[in-house]
Amino acid sequence: MKIAFLSDIHSNIHAMEACLEDAREKGAEQIAILGDLVGYGAFPTEVTQRCMQLQGEGAIVLRGNHEEMAVDPPDDLSTYAALTSHWTHRHLSGSNRNWLAQLPLTAQIESVYMVHASADAPEKWRYVNVPQVAQASLQAAANLPDVRYVFGGHVHHQMLYYLGSGRGLMRFDPTPGVFIPVPSHRHWLATVGSVGQPRDADPRAAYAFLDTRSKQLTFHRIDYDHTEAAYAVRAAGLPEILAHRLETGR
Repeated sequence: MKIAFLSDIHSNIHAMEACLEDAREKGAEQIAILGDLVGYGAFPTEVTQRCMQLQGEGAIVLRGNHEEMAVDPPDDLSTYAALTSHWTHRHLSGSNRNWLAQLPLTAQIESVYMVHASADAPEKWRYVNVPQVAQASLQAAANLPDVRYVFGGHVHHQMLYYLGSGRGLMRFDPTPGVFIPVPSHRHWLATVGSVGQPRDADPRAAYAFLDTRSKQLTFHRIDYDHTEAAYAVRAAGLPEILAHRLETGR
């Protein structure tokens, strides 16, 4: 099966559609959206309704921490995430918020386990950005029946970890567009990057593509109109830094 993994869309419909189009051109048979559909960006309704449509067509859609904040915004407004969650909450319909609230935290298809953050404690929103957390996440999923691959988002960076034969956890920094062999005799964990708000100094949208038949994984970066997306953030009156991030990838 050819699976396209999209995460951290963050209300960026321009980036989402660019990744979906690229995935279709590459023959994706399954779409998996790994949470944080909303937050930060200017198009929460458009992204939510698009994801609802995709789910109706068979896509997997998971809940992230920004869905929880959009449904029930926090009182503390000391972060941009919290601040924009109130704006997102107001711009979503009640039915859209209810749909977001009911999304699952995890899913499994064949040997692939999917989660927004860490598999060992999905509800705690741990960032899988250091080997210790990656190992805990990978080991938790590896204890489930048939799981060989773990895919998540949350960290806005593309990374790959694996358990080597007779060795500890290994980290691999992928090159976009280059096939990586991921044989199923090992256990693998990938963070797929952010579709709608990359933070690695590259403004292109990020997603990942797994072929379970050929056991090949590819991380992709996709050009899209990030200038228009940034303009929409400014026009919505959202914090300037969120538009700047779209333009610079920082």
